Amino acid sequence: MANNSPRRPPSGIKVIVVGAGFAGLAAAIECDRKGHSVTLFDKVDNIEEITRIGDIISFDPNGSVAFERWPGVVDQMEAIARQTKHIDLYHHQGKFVTRQDFSHEKAWGRRINGHRGQLHNIIYRHAVDRGIDIRLGKRVEDYFEQDSPPQAGVVVNGERIAADVVIAAEGVRSRGRKIVLGFDENPKSSGYAVYRAWFPADRVRNNPVIKHLVENGDTHQGFIGPDIHFLASTIKNGTEVNWVFTHIDDGNIEESWQFPGKPEEALKYLEGWCDVVHELVKATPDGRLIDHKLVYRDPLPTFISPKRRIALIGDSAHPFLPTSIQGASQSIEDGVVLATCLELSGRQNIPRALKAYEKLRYARVHRAQANGPKMRERWHKADWNEVWKKPEMIHLIRETWLLNFDAEKDAYDRFSSVLEELERDEQQTKPRL
Repeated sequence: MANNSPRRPPSGIKVIVVGAGFAGLAAAIECDRKGHSVTLFDKVDNIEEITRIGDIISFDPNGSVAFERWPGVVDQMEAIARQTKHIDLYHHQGKFVTRQDFSHEKAWGRRINGHRGQLHNIIYRHAVDRGIDIRLGKRVEDYFEQDSPPQAGVVVNGERIAADVVIAAEGVRSRGRKIVLGFDENPKSSGYAVYRAWFPADRVRNNPVIKHLVENGDTHQGFIGPDIHFLASTIKNGTEVNWVFTHIDDGNIEESWQFPGKPEEALKYLEGWCDVVHELVKATPDGRLIDHKLVYRDPLPTFISPKRRIALIGDSAHPFLPTSIQGASQSIEDGVVLATCLELSGRQNIPRALKAYEKLRYARVHRAQANGPKMRERWHKADWNEVWKKPEMIHLIRETWLLNFDAEKDAYDRFSSVLEELERDEQQTKPRL
């Protein structure tokens, strides 16, 4: 049964969402809020296949502002999130460099950093409580769109299922990319991979080298070295530990994008690093470490299909490097904006809604994406002679235009002007007789 979550009057717009990750769930919830009728498909048979993934994910204020509008969600997330207001940054050999404080960002909204699976489960349960039609164990084999009757849809187990609009939120390997681009493409290696671990703090608490990390509540620290950055957190009042580090990927992109990691293999990348880093890796229990390839896609010329009834969102449209700290938040923004554009356009103007969505999102997303490689280079290629003189050189990129932003408000405020701009663009591209 649906709960009493606020919802606009029915719009008559039928929406199919493909993918029950953060992007797909956000799009489904936002479409439901706006009065659209939503059906969500995902290939997993059990949502625990997604929620059991144990590593950290971050939502900045520009992402979490959407959660504030979903009754009860943000408070549940906050309760299991890391409670820190700064990050301490160290040279990879252990010397303290600088503390970057985030206290001023509270005025922009909430920073939610926590267990990926647990946060996902909160959002998934909210979608279920809203009564959204979620169909698990349904692999989407293909996408289609047509002019007569005007509709788009998906093929599931050989059956064509139609709607007014389809939102592809399957990630970097989305089949929706083919109908948008007009051809198949293969992912490229970014040249980097990430080790990710999450485990109870018991194995840390009695280790004299690292026990200080769990003795005083939650902590957040980073260690910066040549072509590697290592980030560690303690969460839930120091009862759980997570660490991640980005390293050069010496594997083959044709391999699985994610596979189990071994602490002894991870340590090979960390020769010459400080004891704190080594002991954290050694403390990682078997089965609690994954090695995750950072897959890259060339920037797309468009996020929407030729007939403007299928839209890509999240990693399907624009994969982010972890150093941007914006991939998750931008995927939430995508769903918010697309649902709003559908509301403002109405069922008779679906193509116009998708054009407006793309116009509102395209430049902002690519500007945010650029922070990923910029931040990685700031850390991995740090000139330490200069850093010791000016430690803030290695601070995280935290910009007001990006973080102090409400995608829903922006879409409502700019929708009319964006339509005018699109109309001018169309007039300019029309052939002259």
